[in-house]
Amino acid sequence: MQGQQVVVECLKELLRGELSARDQYFIHSRRYAHLGLMGLYRRIDHEMQEETQHADVLLRRILFLGGEPVMQPTPFSAGLSVTEMLQKDLATEYEVRANLQAAMALCERERDYVSRDLLLPQLRDTEEDHAHWLEQQLGLIDKMGLPNYLQSKVE
Repeated sequence: MQGQQVVVECLKELLRGELSARDQYFIHSRRYAHLGLMGLYRRIDHEMQEETQHADVLLRRILFLGGEPVMQPTPFSAGLSVTEMLQKDLATEYEVRANLQAAMALCERERDYVSRDLLLPQLRDTEEDHAHWLEQQLGLIDKMGLPNYLQSKVE
């Protein structure tokens, strides 16, 4: 099936963003494991797997619409400290949310309701799970202090 070129291009950019988020979560999860923060490792590793699933949905849709996917992630810089990693992950989720909202509006204008409907679960996951959890963690650091927060993530 041949899709609207503007929608295919948008999906290709979303795919690059998901690959970038996946890679960012990948390095951050492994950094948490290296630091012995296994609670954070497990959660962020799970997020990495979800980003991979999001990328898979986009990749399959691009191929279905006759597009050629770009498998090069958008550039990112990984965080080094726990707080910086959480902040960078939250900023990434906010960016993903904005891109998904814009893409859904584009799909609506182009009357590609199937693509729009494929993006909705990703938007919900971004808002209700990923971003919300990251906001909570940064809030806990503010309330508990970093040393107490880190102690709660060691297992």
